[in-house]
Amino acid sequence: MFVKKVLRALSGVTLTFFIVVLVDLQLRTGHPQKDKSSVFNGNLRSLHRSTPELRASVKEVEQNPLDNPSLDLAKSPFPGTVLREINIDRRREKPLTLTGADLQLTDIFIAVKTTGRFHATRLALLLQTWISKTKDHTYIFTDAEDEDDALKGFNIIVTSCSPEHSHQGLSCKMSAEYDHFMASNKKWFCHVDDDNYVNPAALLSLLSAFPLDSDIYVGKPSLDHPIRAHELLENNKTREVEFWFATGGAGFCLSRRLAEKMEPWASGSRFEQTSAVIRLPDDCTVGFIVEKRLGIPLVQSSLFHSHLENLLLLTPRRIPLQVTLSYGLFENKMNSVELKGAFSKEEDPSRFKTVHCLLYPVTSWCP
Repeated sequence: MFVKKVLRALSGVTLTFFIVVLVDLQLRTGHPQKDKSSVFNGNLRSLHRSTPELRASVKEVEQNPLDNPSLDLAKSPFPGTVLREINIDRRREKPLTLTGADLQLTDIFIAVKTTGRFHATRLALLLQTWISKTKDHTYIFTDAEDEDDALKGFNIIVTSCSPEHSHQGLSCKMSAEYDHFMASNKKWFCHVDDDNYVNPAALLSLLSAFPLDSDIYVGKPSLDHPIRAHELLENNKTREVEFWFATGGAGFCLSRRLAEKMEPWASGSRFEQTSAVIRLPDDCTVGFIVEKRLGIPLVQSSLFHSHLENLLLLTPRRIPLQVTLSYGLFENKMNSVELKGAFSKEEDPSRFKTVHCLLYPVTSWCP
Protein backbone atom coordinates (compact mmCIF):
# COMPACT_ATOMS: atom_id res chain seq x y z
CA MET A 1 0.00 0.00 0.00
CA PHE A 2 2.82 2.37 0.95
CA VAL A 3 4.65 1.68 -2.34
CA LYS A 4 1.50 2.47 -4.34
CA LYS A 5 1.12 5.83 -2.55
CA VAL A 6 4.75 6.70 -3.30
CA LEU A 7 4.32 5.82 -6.98
CA ARG A 8 1.17 7.95 -7.22
CA ALA A 9 2.98 10.88 -5.62
CA LEU A 10 5.95 10.54 -7.98
CA SER A 11 3.60 10.35 -10.97
CA GLY A 12 1.92 13.57 -9.87
CA VAL A 13 5.24 15.37 -9.42
CA THR A 14 6.48 14.16 -12.80
CA LEU A 15 3.30 15.29 -14.54
CA THR A 16 3.48 18.71 -12.87
CA PHE A 17 7.12 19.06 -13.93
CA PHE A 18 6.34 18.31 -17.57
CA ILE A 19 3.41 20.78 -17.55
CA VAL A 20 5.68 23.53 -16.19
CA VAL A 21 8.33 22.78 -18.84
CA LEU A 22 5.70 22.79 -21.60
CA VAL A 23 4.23 26.15 -20.50
CA ASP A 24 7.68 27.68 -20.24
CA LEU A 25 8.56 26.46 -23.71
CA GLN A 26 5.37 27.95 -25.16
CA LEU A 27 6.05 31.30 -23.51
CA ARG A 28 9.57 31.39 -24.88
CA THR A 29 8.55 30.56 -28.44
CA GLY A 30 5.59 32.91 -28.28
CA HIS A 31 7.77 35.85 -27.19
CA PRO A 32 11.18 35.51 -28.83
CA GLN A 33 13.99 37.84 -27.93
CA LYS A 34 14.13 40.86 -30.24
CA ASP A 35 17.28 41.59 -32.17
CA LYS A 36 18.09 45.20 -31.33
CA SER A 37 19.88 45.67 -34.65
CA SER A 38 17.13 44.23 -36.86
CA VAL A 39 14.98 46.36 -39.12
CA PHE A 40 11.23 46.61 -38.70
CA ASN A 41 9.56 43.40 -39.95
CA GLY A 42 6.61 44.94 -41.71
CA ASN A 43 5.87 47.30 -44.54
CA LEU A 44 8.22 49.85 -42.98
CA ARG A 45 11.29 47.78 -43.69
CA SER A 46 13.87 50.43 -42.88
CA LEU A 47 12.79 51.74 -39.49
CA HIS A 48 16.17 50.94 -37.94
CA ARG A 49 18.00 53.12 -35.46
CA SER A 50 14.71 54.71 -34.38
CA THR A 51 12.96 54.68 -31.04
CA PRO A 52 10.68 51.81 -29.94
CA GLU A 53 7.85 54.34 -29.51
CA LEU A 54 8.23 55.52 -33.11
CA ARG A 55 8.37 51.95 -34.40
CA ALA A 56 5.16 51.15 -32.56
CA SER A 57 3.30 54.21 -33.85
CA VAL A 58 4.28 53.60 -37.46
CA LYS A 59 3.47 49.90 -37.18
CA GLU A 60 -0.04 50.91 -36.15
CA VAL A 61 -0.37 53.01 -39.29
CA GLU A 62 1.05 50.39 -41.63
CA GLN A 63 -0.99 47.41 -40.43
CA ASN A 64 -3.29 46.20 -43.19
CA PRO A 65 -6.88 46.59 -41.99
CA LEU A 66 -8.27 45.12 -45.17
CA ASP A 67 -7.43 41.59 -44.09
CA ASN A 68 -10.65 41.85 -42.09
CA PRO A 69 -13.56 41.17 -44.46
CA SER A 70 -15.96 42.98 -42.13
CA LEU A 71 -14.01 46.26 -42.34
CA ASP A 72 -16.15 49.39 -42.48
CA LEU A 73 -14.38 51.82 -44.81
CA ALA A 74 -16.22 54.69 -43.12
CA LYS A 75 -13.95 54.07 -40.13
CA SER A 76 -10.32 54.91 -40.60
CA PRO A 77 -7.78 52.27 -39.53
CA PHE A 78 -5.32 55.02 -38.63
CA PRO A 79 -4.79 56.79 -35.30
CA GLY A 80 -6.34 60.27 -35.09
CA THR A 81 -8.27 59.25 -38.11
CA VAL A 82 -10.15 61.16 -40.70
CA LEU A 83 -11.72 58.76 -43.16
CA ARG A 84 -15.06 59.21 -41.42
CA GLU A 85 -14.72 62.96 -42.03
CA ILE A 86 -14.14 62.25 -45.72
CA ASN A 87 -17.46 60.41 -45.82
CA ILE A 88 -19.15 63.37 -44.16
CA ASP A 89 -17.57 65.68 -46.73
CA ARG A 90 -19.14 63.58 -49.50
CA ARG A 91 -22.51 64.98 -48.57
CA ARG A 92 -21.53 68.63 -48.67
CA GLU A 93 -19.35 70.72 -50.93
CA LYS A 94 -17.34 72.72 -48.41
CA PRO A 95 -13.61 73.36 -48.07
CA LEU A 96 -11.81 70.25 -46.89
CA THR A 97 -10.56 70.71 -43.33
CA LEU A 98 -9.01 67.63 -41.80
CA THR A 99 -7.27 67.23 -38.49
CA GLY A 100 -5.12 64.52 -36.96
CA ALA A 101 -4.10 64.17 -33.33
CA ASP A 102 -1.85 67.27 -33.36
CA LEU A 103 -1.77 68.04 -37.07
CA GLN A 104 -4.01 69.72 -39.61
CA LEU A 105 -3.90 69.34 -43.36
CA THR A 106 -3.02 73.03 -43.62
CA ASP A 107 0.20 72.26 -41.71
CA ILE A 108 1.48 70.30 -44.71
CA PHE A 109 3.34 72.05 -47.53
CA ILE A 110 2.61 69.98 -50.66
CA ALA A 111 4.97 70.71 -53.55
CA VAL A 112 4.18 69.54 -57.08
CA LYS A 113 6.94 69.50 -59.68
CA THR A 114 5.89 69.96 -63.30
CA THR A 115 7.03 71.50 -66.58
CA GLY A 116 5.42 73.74 -69.19
CA ARG A 117 4.68 71.02 -71.73
CA PHE A 118 2.58 69.13 -69.18
CA HIS A 119 0.41 72.03 -68.01
CA ALA A 120 -2.53 71.17 -70.26
CA THR A 121 -2.39 67.44 -69.57
CA ARG A 122 -0.89 66.19 -66.33
CA LEU A 123 -1.23 69.39 -64.32
CA ALA A 124 -4.76 70.12 -65.53
CA LEU A 125 -5.84 66.68 -64.30
CA LEU A 126 -4.40 67.34 -60.83
CA LEU A 127 -6.03 70.78 -60.61
CA GLN A 128 -9.36 69.23 -61.50
CA THR A 129 -9.04 66.45 -58.93
CA TRP A 130 -7.10 66.42 -55.64
CA ILE A 131 -5.46 69.88 -55.83
CA SER A 132 -8.96 71.40 -55.97
CA LYS A 133 -9.33 70.16 -52.39
CA THR A 134 -5.90 71.32 -51.14
CA LYS A 135 -5.24 74.42 -53.28
CA ASP A 136 -4.40 76.79 -50.41
CA HIS A 137 -1.42 74.74 -49.26
CA THR A 138 -0.35 73.05 -52.51
CA TYR A 139 2.41 74.80 -54.45
CA ILE A 140 3.12 74.06 -58.10
CA PHE A 141 6.72 74.50 -59.25
CA THR A 142 7.18 74.86 -62.99
CA ASP A 143 9.53 76.41 -65.55
CA ALA A 144 7.08 78.26 -67.80
CA GLU A 145 4.56 81.08 -67.57
CA ASP A 146 1.03 80.14 -68.57
CA GLU A 147 -1.85 82.50 -69.33
CA ASP A 148 -4.44 79.76 -69.02
CA ASP A 149 -7.34 80.97 -66.86
CA ALA A 150 -7.58 77.46 -65.40
CA LEU A 151 -4.39 78.15 -63.44
CA LYS A 152 -5.70 81.29 -61.77
CA GLY A 153 -6.33 80.95 -58.06
CA PHE A 154 -3.67 78.28 -57.62
CA ASN A 155 -0.19 78.70 -56.12
CA ILE A 156 1.92 78.64 -59.29
CA ILE A 157 5.63 79.29 -58.76
CA VAL A 158 7.60 79.84 -61.96
CA THR A 159 11.27 79.04 -61.44
CA SER A 160 14.24 79.89 -63.63
CA CYS A 161 15.06 76.19 -63.90
CA SER A 162 15.65 74.29 -67.12
CA PRO A 163 12.67 72.36 -68.52
CA GLU A 164 14.95 69.43 -69.29
CA HIS A 165 14.56 66.18 -67.36
CA SER A 166 18.19 66.34 -66.20
CA HIS A 167 19.60 66.10 -62.72
CA GLN A 168 20.49 69.80 -62.92
CA GLY A 169 16.98 70.88 -63.92
CA LEU A 170 15.26 68.59 -61.44
CA SER A 171 17.53 69.62 -58.58
CA CYS A 172 16.98 73.28 -59.41
CA LYS A 173 13.23 72.87 -58.87
CA MET A 174 13.73 70.83 -55.70
CA SER A 175 15.91 73.62 -54.38
CA ALA A 176 13.08 76.09 -55.01
CA GLU A 177 10.60 73.77 -53.30
CA TYR A 178 12.83 73.46 -50.24
CA ASP A 179 13.44 77.20 -49.93
CA HIS A 180 9.74 78.05 -50.21
CA PHE A 181 8.92 75.47 -47.55
CA MET A 182 11.56 76.85 -45.20
CA ALA A 183 10.10 80.34 -45.66
CA SER A 184 6.66 79.04 -44.67
CA ASN A 185 5.34 78.12 -41.23
CA LYS A 186 4.34 74.59 -42.28
CA LYS A 187 5.25 71.56 -40.18
CA TRP A 188 5.77 69.05 -43.00
CA PHE A 189 7.22 69.24 -46.51
CA CYS A 190 5.82 66.72 -49.01
CA HIS A 191 6.98 66.46 -52.62
CA VAL A 192 5.12 64.77 -55.47
CA ASP A 193 5.47 64.73 -59.25
CA ASP A 194 2.78 65.81 -61.70
CA ASP A 195 1.71 62.20 -62.28
CA ASN A 196 0.72 61.64 -58.62
CA TYR A 197 -2.70 61.64 -56.99
CA VAL A 198 -2.48 62.63 -53.32
CA ASN A 199 -5.15 61.35 -50.94
CA PRO A 200 -5.33 64.14 -48.32
CA ALA A 201 -6.96 62.00 -45.61
CA ALA A 202 -4.45 59.17 -45.92
CA LEU A 203 -1.51 61.63 -46.01
CA LEU A 204 -2.69 63.34 -42.85
CA SER A 205 -3.27 60.02 -41.11
CA LEU A 206 0.23 58.81 -41.91
CA LEU A 207 2.00 61.99 -40.80
CA SER A 208 -0.14 62.28 -37.65
CA ALA A 209 1.43 59.04 -36.40
CA PHE A 210 4.86 60.68 -36.08
CA PRO A 211 5.87 62.97 -33.20
CA LEU A 212 6.16 66.54 -34.49
CA ASP A 213 9.62 66.96 -32.95
CA SER A 214 11.11 63.94 -34.77
CA ASP A 215 13.53 63.67 -37.70
CA ILE A 216 11.33 61.91 -40.25
CA TYR A 217 12.01 61.13 -43.92
CA VAL A 218 9.24 58.88 -45.22
CA GLY A 219 8.49 57.50 -48.69
CA LYS A 220 9.05 54.49 -50.93
CA PRO A 221 12.27 53.53 -52.72
CA SER A 222 12.18 52.63 -56.39
CA LEU A 223 14.93 50.08 -55.77
CA ASP A 224 15.01 47.05 -53.48
CA HIS A 225 18.52 47.95 -52.35
CA PRO A 226 20.46 51.13 -51.49
CA ILE A 227 21.65 53.12 -54.48
CA ARG A 228 25.39 53.40 -55.08
CA ALA A 229 27.06 56.61 -56.17
CA HIS A 230 30.54 58.09 -56.44
CA GLU A 231 30.91 61.18 -54.30
CA LEU A 232 33.32 63.76 -55.69
CA LEU A 233 36.08 64.75 -53.26
CA GLU A 234 38.91 67.26 -53.42
CA ASN A 235 41.70 66.83 -55.96
CA ASN A 236 39.34 64.97 -58.34
CA LYS A 237 39.15 61.99 -56.03
CA THR A 238 35.96 59.99 -55.49
CA ARG A 239 34.62 57.51 -52.99
CA GLU A 240 31.74 55.08 -53.32
CA VAL A 241 28.72 55.73 -51.13
CA GLU A 242 25.42 53.91 -50.83
CA PHE A 243 22.16 55.06 -49.30
CA TRP A 244 18.40 54.65 -49.50
CA PHE A 245 16.28 57.32 -51.17
CA ALA A 246 12.54 57.75 -51.61
CA THR A 247 11.62 58.15 -55.26
CA GLY A 248 9.96 61.42 -56.22
CA GLY A 249 7.78 59.40 -58.57
CA ALA A 250 5.91 58.08 -55.55
CA GLY A 251 6.34 61.16 -53.37
CA PHE A 252 8.00 61.63 -49.99
CA CYS A 253 7.73 63.79 -46.88
CA LEU A 254 10.17 65.49 -44.51
CA SER A 255 9.45 66.78 -41.03
CA ARG A 256 10.37 70.42 -40.41
CA ARG A 257 12.94 69.51 -37.78
CA LEU A 258 14.76 67.31 -40.29
CA ALA A 259 14.43 69.88 -43.07
CA GLU A 260 16.08 72.48 -40.82
CA LYS A 261 19.04 70.15 -40.27
CA MET A 262 19.42 69.81 -44.05
CA GLU A 263 20.08 73.54 -44.56
CA PRO A 264 23.91 73.36 -44.87
CA TRP A 265 23.49 71.14 -47.96
CA ALA A 266 20.04 72.18 -49.24
CA SER A 267 19.36 75.89 -48.91
CA GLY A 268 19.87 78.34 -51.76
CA SER A 269 22.32 77.11 -54.37
CA ARG A 270 23.70 74.45 -52.05
CA PHE A 271 21.15 71.81 -53.03
CA GLU A 272 22.29 71.96 -56.66
CA GLN A 273 25.90 71.87 -55.49
CA THR A 274 25.22 68.75 -53.43
CA SER A 275 23.47 67.16 -56.41
CA ALA A 276 26.56 67.84 -58.52
CA VAL A 277 28.74 66.11 -55.91
CA ILE A 278 26.99 62.77 -56.51
CA ARG A 279 25.81 63.54 -60.07
CA LEU A 280 22.33 62.25 -59.33
CA PRO A 281 18.90 63.95 -59.52
CA ASP A 282 16.81 65.64 -56.87
CA ASP A 283 15.20 62.71 -55.04
CA CYS A 284 18.52 60.89 -54.81
CA THR A 285 20.13 64.06 -53.46
CA VAL A 286 17.55 64.32 -50.69
CA GLY A 287 18.34 60.74 -49.65
CA PHE A 288 22.08 61.45 -49.77
CA ILE A 289 21.76 64.48 -47.50
CA VAL A 290 19.46 62.76 -45.01
CA GLU A 291 21.24 59.40 -44.78
CA LYS A 292 24.88 60.19 -45.52
CA ARG A 293 25.24 63.73 -44.21
CA LEU A 294 22.87 63.49 -41.26
CA GLY A 295 22.84 59.75 -40.54
CA ILE A 296 19.04 59.54 -40.41
CA PRO A 297 17.40 56.50 -42.06
CA LEU A 298 14.57 56.53 -44.55
CA VAL A 299 11.24 55.28 -43.19
CA GLN A 300 9.94 53.08 -45.99
CA SER A 301 6.18 53.13 -46.44
CA SER A 302 4.08 50.96 -48.75
CA LEU A 303 1.40 53.68 -48.92
CA PHE A 304 3.25 55.66 -51.63
CA HIS A 305 3.11 54.48 -55.25
CA SER A 306 4.92 55.28 -58.49
CA HIS A 307 4.29 54.08 -62.04
CA LEU A 308 7.45 51.96 -61.75
CA GLU A 309 5.53 49.33 -59.77
CA ASN A 310 2.65 47.14 -60.89
CA LEU A 311 -0.34 49.25 -59.85
CA LEU A 312 -2.77 46.49 -60.81
CA LEU A 313 -1.74 44.72 -57.60
CA LEU A 314 -3.66 47.31 -55.59
CA THR A 315 -7.13 45.94 -54.99
CA PRO A 316 -10.06 48.37 -55.23
CA ARG A 317 -10.71 48.16 -51.48
CA ARG A 318 -7.13 49.20 -50.72
CA ILE A 319 -7.06 52.20 -53.06
CA PRO A 320 -8.88 54.68 -50.74
CA LEU A 321 -6.27 54.05 -48.04
CA GLN A 322 -3.17 54.88 -50.10
CA VAL A 323 -1.26 58.15 -49.66
CA THR A 324 -0.25 58.55 -53.33
CA LEU A 325 -1.12 56.87 -56.62
CA SER A 326 0.49 57.26 -60.02
CA TYR A 327 0.13 56.26 -63.65
CA GLY A 328 2.26 56.05 -66.76
CA LEU A 329 3.59 53.81 -69.48
CA PHE A 330 5.44 50.73 -68.27
CA GLU A 331 6.79 48.28 -70.85
CA ASN A 332 4.70 50.12 -73.50
CA LYS A 333 1.46 49.55 -71.59
CA MET A 334 -0.58 51.95 -69.49
CA ASN A 335 0.10 51.22 -65.83
CA SER A 336 -2.64 52.48 -63.53
CA VAL A 337 -4.85 51.23 -60.72
CA GLU A 338 -7.77 49.00 -61.64
CA LEU A 339 -10.95 50.68 -60.46
CA LYS A 340 -14.39 50.50 -62.01
CA GLY A 341 -16.55 53.59 -62.31
CA ALA A 342 -18.61 55.73 -64.65
CA PHE A 343 -15.50 56.77 -66.62
CA SER A 344 -14.14 54.38 -69.23
CA LYS A 345 -10.42 53.73 -69.51
CA GLU A 346 -10.39 55.80 -72.70
CA GLU A 347 -11.98 58.75 -70.87
CA ASP A 348 -9.87 58.30 -67.75
CA PRO A 349 -6.67 56.33 -68.52
CA SER A 350 -4.96 57.47 -65.29
CA ARG A 351 -8.08 56.48 -63.24
CA PHE A 352 -7.54 59.69 -61.24
CA LYS A 353 -11.04 60.97 -62.03
CA THR A 354 -12.51 57.65 -60.97
CA VAL A 355 -10.52 57.68 -57.72
CA HIS A 356 -11.54 61.26 -57.05
CA CYS A 357 -15.23 60.49 -57.55
CA LEU A 358 -14.87 57.54 -55.19
CA LEU A 359 -13.49 59.84 -52.48
CA TYR A 360 -15.65 62.88 -53.31
CA PRO A 361 -18.79 61.64 -55.11
CA VAL A 362 -20.63 64.96 -54.80
CA THR A 363 -18.04 66.74 -56.97
CA SER A 364 -19.95 68.65 -59.65
CA TRP A 365 -18.44 66.80 -62.62
CA CYS A 366 -18.72 63.32 -61.11
CA PRO A 367 -21.46 61.20 -62.77
